[in-house]
Amino acid sequence: MLARFLTLAALAAPLALALAQPGLAKEPPPPRTTETPMAAPAAKPARTPSAGQTAARERQKTCGSQWRALADAEKVSQGPKWPQYWSKCNKRLKGEKA
Repeated sequence: MLARFLTLAALAAPLALALAQPGLAKEPPPPRTTETPMAAPAAKPARTPSAGQTAARERQKTCGSQWRALADAEKVSQGPKWPQYWSKCNKRLKGEKA
């Protein structure tokens, strides 16, 4: 028991001395102002989609509305999954515009 106390006292003594001396303690950092070089960058303006991206979105919306309008039996005949239907529909719509 005495050995534990002496060990703890030996370990705690340097810590107590360091805290007692004000020069060794860290000072808090200065408050940040908006004039510092680390200020947050200005927000970027939103990019507008290209003509190709806009056309692709319109084709996807059109094919999606057609897919939702199909009955379950028709969906099986068109293709079992949306990706297959989308591929066929996209090719068809691209062909119509060309």
